[in-house]
Amino acid sequence: MDYLRQEIDGIDKELLELFQKRMKTCAELAEYKKKKEIPILDESRERQKLAMVTEQSEEGMTDYNRNLFGVVMDLSKAYQQKLNRAHSEWEKVISEAIENTEKTLPKYPFVACQGVEGAYSQIAADKIFKTKTNIMYCTDFEGVFAAVDKGMCRYGILPVENSTAGSVNRIYDLMTKYNFYIVRALRLRIDHNLLAKHGTKVADIKEIFSHEQAISQCSQYLKQFPDVKVTVCENTAVAAKMVAESERSDVAALSSRSCAELYDLEMLDKCVQDQENNYTRFICISKNLEIYPGSDKTSMMMSVSHKPGGLYKILSRFFVLGINLTKLESRPIPDRDFEFMFYVDLETSVYSEEFIQAVCEMDNICESFRYLGSYSEVI
Repeated sequence: MDYLRQEIDGIDKELLELFQKRMKTCAELAEYKKKKEIPILDESRERQKLAMVTEQSEEGMTDYNRNLFGVVMDLSKAYQQKLNRAHSEWEKVISEAIENTEKTLPKYPFVACQGVEGAYSQIAADKIFKTKTNIMYCTDFEGVFAAVDKGMCRYGILPVENSTAGSVNRIYDLMTKYNFYIVRALRLRIDHNLLAKHGTKVADIKEIFSHEQAISQCSQYLKQFPDVKVTVCENTAVAAKMVAESERSDVAALSSRSCAELYDLEMLDKCVQDQENNYTRFICISKNLEIYPGSDKTSMMMSVSHKPGGLYKILSRFFVLGINLTKLESRPIPDRDFEFMFYVDLETSVYSEEFIQAVCEMDNICESFRYLGSYSEVI
């Protein structure tokens, strides 16, 4: 084993020397391309190179060799992009936002939330701004986007995913319709409770109201009520309010502990969600780009060419730059057959060179690209 490891060490030394020599040659090539205004990416050249690798590979080594050279070419392109990168428009926009944004979030902004008083979005808003802020309640999620877009509110609070029920697809679909930026995120622990009027017993219940996400998060618990009708409504707080205002005494809501106190309801059952470790991630959006100190997460949305390897080209950039991908969500693009918009969350400091390089490269390798902002996430 020692002998074989020494052999490998010797080969690796040669590989390192050859790789560094190759990258120096790539630097010369990048300079030539810059002078002649030639694009960094040359797909026909890559195809020829991979065909050569396939032809010269020994039996059983073709896939390994193609993967190796695929990574080498990705590294070469990233290096050339870095050397040739002029100060792009995105770099300028982001730098100005960092410089012009205040050091802390404002104390008492006007914030749009979906639902009514006691909604989890309202609870998230209070935690993000660390105070009972001014809230405008909207009937649906699109109302929140619209309120921010029209300047009726400076910020909007929206749930994007739950640790049990998954992504809130409606939010991702609306993202393509509105221009906005994410300025902060929050992971909020969600405890659902069975609420009813005082005097109502569990055996009396014939209908339970709640939001579809809450219903999904409590699906196992609800199985004990096979004969009870489960009705979806706009919001968990709306469900509690409906029960409180109803003339019926056989209805209940899956809602928050704060709604029990707010609407004078009794908790018939506590913490009824399927998973105790139940969190919802909320984003705070604004119309203008605001980047606060400590921002270490970035969100983007993009579409890629509808052919093999289209998405790989994007993901390989993050790999080459050493950027951790924490979320990848796809949603169908309306009026386009089997084509998707991809939503990506990255874990990288907004001040890092790798972040700037990643953002600046996206326009060149995506069919469409939108930078959704850089922010920190509160837990």
